[in-house]
Amino acid sequence: MSRVVLGQSCRRVLTLPVHSRYLDIAEKIRERIEAGEWEPGARLPRLDDFAVEYGANRDTVGRAIAALETEGYVWAVQGRGIAVRHGTMRPRRPRGDLVKRNEQSTGYSFPSASSQEVWVRHGEAVNEPARLDNPRLAKLLGVEPGSRVLRRFRVTGPASEAPFQINTSWIHPRVADIVSGLDANPAAGEWLYHIEKAGHWPIQWMEIHRARMPRKDEAGLLEIPTSLPVLEIVRVGTSGSDGKPVEVTEYVVASDRVETVHVLRRDAGAQVPWPDESDSEVHA
Repeated sequence: MSRVVLGQSCRRVLTLPVHSRYLDIAEKIRERIEAGEWEPGARLPRLDDFAVEYGANRDTVGRAIAALETEGYVWAVQGRGIAVRHGTMRPRRPRGDLVKRNEQSTGYSFPSASSQEVWVRHGEAVNEPARLDNPRLAKLLGVEPGSRVLRRFRVTGPASEAPFQINTSWIHPRVADIVSGLDANPAAGEWLYHIEKAGHWPIQWMEIHRARMPRKDEAGLLEIPTSLPVLEIVRVGTSGSDGKPVEVTEYVVASDRVETVHVLRRDAGAQVPWPDESDSEVHA
C-alpha cells in the first residue's frame, strides 16, 4: 500500500491500493479455462490445491475465484465445489424474432429455443393457479396485482448443459380453463394453440427486454452467482379477436449465455442525400 497526504491543511490520509496478487491468479485460471483445460461443468481444484500451486494463501485464491465468478467463468457453491460455467464457453447464436410452428406438434417455438439443440426440462413442471403479485407483470396481463391466475413454470436448457432459462407464463383468467386441463408438460407452445383454437386466433406477441440482477432463487435455478446480471425477456401475447392480453411469459436467462441482434433500417429521410450519382462534387 502507498500513503498520500493532500497538503498541510488536510488531515485525512488516503490509502491507494496497488495491484493485488489475486488478480494475477484470476488471470492465470481464466486463461486455463479459455484454453479448455477444464470442460464446462467440470469441477476446479480445491482452493487449498490452487494455493499450493500458485504459492499463495487460501484467502487470496478465494478472492481470485470470486472475481472469476463475477465475470461468469465459474460458479462456486458451498459444499459442492467450484464448477466451470457454460456461459462463456457455449456457441453464441443470434436471437432473432421469428416464431415457428413446431414440425411434429401444433405448438410454437420462440426465438430463444429455435436452434437445432435438443432441450430438456430441469426439475418439475408447474401448471396451477398462483397469485400474481408482480405489479408490472399484472399490468401487462391486465389484472390487478395479487390476482390468482394460472401459472406455468419451467426451467429448461440444452441437454448437455446447465439450466439455460427460467420460463414463467401467467395466463389470463378468461382463457385459463382452456389451458388448465392440459398435461403439465405438453409440446412446446401447444397450450397457445389451444387458446387460439378457442377463438383468439391469431395471437400476436410483443417482447420487452431488460437487464437486471437475479433474485437468489433465480440464481440457484440457473446455477449462477447472484452478482451476474440476467437478461429478462417479457413476452406479451394478445388475442387476435379483441387485442387484449391472454398471456404474459417471463424468460430469465444468464446474461453471458444469450445475445440479441437487431438489423437497423434506414428511415425514408435517411436515404442518399444527393439528387443523383452525377453530382460528383458531393462525392469529392
